[in-house]
Amino acid sequence: MTGPRSSLRAREPERPRSPAAGSDQVHLWTLVTNQALHVAWRIARGSVTLAVSFLAATLCYFRRLHLHLGYRLKWWIGYLQRKFKRNLSVEAEVDLLSYCAREWKGETPRAKLMRKAYEELLWRHHIKCVRQVKRDNYSALRSVLFQIFSQGLSLPSWMKEKDIIKLPEKLLFSQGCNWIQQYSFGPEKYTGSNVFGKLRKCVELLKTQWTEFSGIKDFHKRGSMCNVLFSDAILEYRLYEAVKFIMLYQVTEVYEQMKAGNAVPGLFGLLFSRETSADPLSFMMNHLNSVGDTCGLEQIDMFILAYALEVKIKVFRLFKFNSRDFTVCYPEESRREWPEMALLTENDHHYDIPVF
Repeated sequence: MTGPRSSLRAREPERPRSPAAGSDQVHLWTLVTNQALHVAWRIARGSVTLAVSFLAATLCYFRRLHLHLGYRLKWWIGYLQRKFKRNLSVEAEVDLLSYCAREWKGETPRAKLMRKAYEELLWRHHIKCVRQVKRDNYSALRSVLFQIFSQGLSLPSWMKEKDIIKLPEKLLFSQGCNWIQQYSFGPEKYTGSNVFGKLRKCVELLKTQWTEFSGIKDFHKRGSMCNVLFSDAILEYRLYEAVKFIMLYQVTEVYEQMKAGNAVPGLFGLLFSRETSADPLSFMMNHLNSVGDTCGLEQIDMFILAYALEVKIKVFRLFKFNSRDFTVCYPEESRREWPEMALLTENDHHYDIPVF
């Protein structure tokens, strides 16, 4: 019978496993774990290395970018300083006696004379500061126009009554002054048939700027705008040429009145009595065309400038200290309502602006 044998076999105890098989299994798991850890470490090390490399490259890039931006910023700061500081044609106010001490050192007779003249300006005329003006042949025009704009003065009465933008065409077509085509714009010797277009643009700019400044009531805002305008050489040049043309127009108008037998201011009689300025054409060719190029304004030109702009120009001529010509006014017969512009000069060629 198979029943009892089968039950006996079923009750037989299990045989113990071989020790060698167990150690192989542990070794296998250890090997797998080590390999897994090794692979994980390689992956982690590669990721860390990649991350560190990326971070280093990023830091290097931003460092180079920072250096480049710093260089560009430094360049732009220098450029703006050169543009708005070095090219500023009317400098900021400086103490009068400090300026004198800087400019006139030594014990030469001229240096002693200038120091005494500057002391006279301080103690007798109460001038405390000075604005140094660019030393070129537009110096007188620049000094006067800067004060007109910075003070916010209104247009002269005759400019309000006439459209000054049309004055170039008026001289040509109404008064037959075809010689106006020989007008020279400072260093530009000749502009030919384009002279009317250029003159019109210059006069239009003068009227626009003058009107704008006269409408600004805030003193500090006018000062800031003056600093911007008088650091732009191209705009300045156009303004001065416009003023020169306004002077020529006034000379032409007075000349026509004088030919008609009308009374004219005495200074124009002196102007037309000279061989080199006997009429508007000779005045333009022999005097006005050179202004801004090879010479500045002469004393007689200062009279015409003041008359044309309806201002009184008072000039302190320092080299004439201790003489009756130390202070002169252009024109002497100006009207009371004309505002006064003050200038100082050491040589009748270059002018600075005194500040009371």
